[in-house]
Amino acid sequence: MIKGMTRKRTYRAIYRLLDRVSPVPFDCGTICGAACCDAANYDEEMGIFLLPGEEKIHDRKADWLKWNTLSTDEYEFPESWHGNVYFVRCKTPPHCPRAMRPIQCRTFPLAPHISEDGILHLIYNDSDLPYCCPMIENETELDPDFIRATYTVWSHLVRDPLIADLVELESSYRDDKAVTMVI
Repeated sequence: MIKGMTRKRTYRAIYRLLDRVSPVPFDCGTICGAACCDAANYDEEMGIFLLPGEEKIHDRKADWLKWNTLSTDEYEFPESWHGNVYFVRCKTPPHCPRAMRPIQCRTFPLAPHISEDGILHLIYNDSDLPYCCPMIENETELDPDFIRATYTVWSHLVRDPLIADLVELESSYRDDKAVTMVI
């Protein structure tokens, strides 16, 4: 597995911080049928890659996640990523242990973006998704506490060179002028 610098206790602190916030003051799944949580209905292979070291806080024996180990050579990862990564899918969509959701689920619909001048921003997630997220499509005003917590989390995470390389790679695919900067 790829070994990042982010420690298990840091991931636990990040999870605790993100447990206290939500993008909107209600269950956003009520406006879209929990599309992002139930993405298996759209694509059986829909899931996420865990960040380097994030697997440390998950129980591989837990019955709610399906784990796959994939080689970084087979997918487009930063040059600095050598070895294997974990790709996980929820087996119980749209219901999961919310306290154990991976970081990229917790910070959705936002994504980190490092601008051409090297500054970290948050943007509405612009990934090619098999579903429509009304919050992204409408650029819904998000809870300021959620935005601050998400920015704090990604500010800490990009201190890990591997995670910074990933965010920079994904950011390089975008034109700064074509994304909506939230912060």
